[in-house]
Amino acid sequence: MSENHTRHLSLNAIPRGNRAANRTDTRNALVWCGTELLTERGFQITGIDEVLKRVGVPKGSFYHYFKSKDHFGHAVIDNYEAYYAKKMDRIFGDTTQSPLQRLVNFTVNAKNGMVKFDFKRGCLIGNLGQELAALDTQFRERLEGVLVSWEKRVADCLREAIDLGELAPGQDPQALSRFFWVGWEGAILRSKLMRSLEPIEQFTSIFFRSVLAR
Repeated sequence: MSENHTRHLSLNAIPRGNRAANRTDTRNALVWCGTELLTERGFQITGIDEVLKRVGVPKGSFYHYFKSKDHFGHAVIDNYEAYYAKKMDRIFGDTTQSPLQRLVNFTVNAKNGMVKFDFKRGCLIGNLGQELAALDTQFRERLEGVLVSWEKRVADCLREAIDLGELAPGQDPQALSRFFWVGWEGAILRSKLMRSLEPIEQFTSIFFRSVLAR
């Protein structure tokens, strides 16, 4: 979750082409820049002018690409969800690893990302959930939908672990996955606050050694 949540682009070097292609390229660059800034700072504190400046788009051009800042925020969430889906496909789809090892690899990947970015970035979905859930119903429902899709991924992984005998039969993979994500998002947030991996390591240690104990 904490890996590089943005694709490193040369944001000021928009590829040349026809007008429609340039418009799409510019919109994508704005969304990727927004993904980076919102992951680090949050939605309300991030100004549109800063995004436009970083991408090299003239001031006042924002509404050529987005109807509103909220529309932009939803585009950033869509972008992050698609990016994260690819990462989860790679990790959880690695059949050379056992199901539980895939989940361990997911947590290790996130820890590496936290360190790489000096604990400045956490999970965009968790960050925005903390910030916007009480303020905007559409954002709240959208963010919850992303978390539910992630829960399904981990539940499928745990279900496979039960089928292969890594976990004891009779356990509830959906409940275990929900527990994982509730604790995981909290651990990510606490690690950002402490600038330390200790909360993540404490949570994962208890989860894998005690919660998933056979």
